[in-house]
Amino acid sequence: MSSTSGAARSAVTWHDPKRYLWLIGLIVPLLPFLSWGLVAGTGLSAFWWTGFALLYVIVPVVDQLFGKDTANPPDSALTWLEQDRYYRWCIFLYLPMQYAGLVAGCWLITHGDLSVVSRIGLTLTLGGVAGIGINTAHELGHKKESVERLLSKVALAQTCYGHFFIEHNRGHHVRVATPEDPASARLGESFWRFLPRTVAGSLQSAWRLEKARLNRMGTSPWTPRNDILNAWAMSLVLFAALTAAFGPGILPYLVGQAVFGFCLLEVINYTEHYGLLRQRTASGRFERCAPRHSWNSDNVTTNVFLYHLQRHSDHHANPTRRYQALRHCDEAPELPAGYAGMIVLAYFPPLWRRVMDHRVVAHYDGDVTRANIQPSRQRAVLARYGRAV
Repeated sequence: MSSTSGAARSAVTWHDPKRYLWLIGLIVPLLPFLSWGLVAGTGLSAFWWTGFALLYVIVPVVDQLFGKDTANPPDSALTWLEQDRYYRWCIFLYLPMQYAGLVAGCWLITHGDLSVVSRIGLTLTLGGVAGIGINTAHELGHKKESVERLLSKVALAQTCYGHFFIEHNRGHHVRVATPEDPASARLGESFWRFLPRTVAGSLQSAWRLEKARLNRMGTSPWTPRNDILNAWAMSLVLFAALTAAFGPGILPYLVGQAVFGFCLLEVINYTEHYGLLRQRTASGRFERCAPRHSWNSDNVTTNVFLYHLQRHSDHHANPTRRYQALRHCDEAPELPAGYAGMIVLAYFPPLWRRVMDHRVVAHYDGDVTRANIQPSRQRAVLARYGRAV
């Protein structure tokens, strides 16, 4: 029996209960149009803030109402799931809707007779779409097909974060849960301290990685073959085209939505590996990445919106595995809420530490010295949690 026919037979005996739920993720790129319609229908300008409300209020509440889903597809169905192109189109459709919303948003900001507060609300809504678009780029960028990798760069153009394509795949996945990784948050490190470290560190790391790749090919980094430069070129062309179409007054709002978008990515990065550390082996190298080195969340609502990003442990174990086939891992530490709720906590460091620090210590059976501790906070952390008996 061929693998294809075996996969088809598995599909007959098992059906994906989330198959059509993945279309819910396409609500996100429709948010600018949804906001527009709600304002037109009600006359309430507060609806320009729909994206902000969805991210920080609606989804966290719905996440708690609908609870968790730990069910895994059977091993026999994985090949079928990976091959079913329906799931890819759920991702592909995000991009044209993302950019249609951006163009509509730019027109509304410049020609819609909006107040300053309304324009800020719409800008944050556009930034929310762009930030979730980075997650779409994340899913596409891990794949081997050239079309998907190209579309990953296209999705990143709105936030000017094209270097993520390099750093995430060739940097973060190699150094995850180590002090060397700028995208792995440390125990005792606030999000506001993490943010400049990860933005600058990821950019520097991406440039070093791409420069090294091109050096091995005997080429200068200043070439169109540099995947950072050609990704940034997409952003430059996009911003130039929108400025030409809508005037220079649109630039502050374009910058604002881009910053909000990549900050949304980084606050999610902050939650994913907070305080977790791969231990060194006898050879001095870091141990192999395992499910215990990523915080997971099985809250079904956020998982549907983020294409199973919260099944992060399996993603690190199998980076090219498509989102619909990612598995729940029993040994992975579990966040107390979905990403939508956790990012709200992350903005308030005292609340974050109260919720998360003792969970990190418990994950290491009370031995806080096994955690990835912020160097400037090491003395305070050790004094509070002590050393293992």
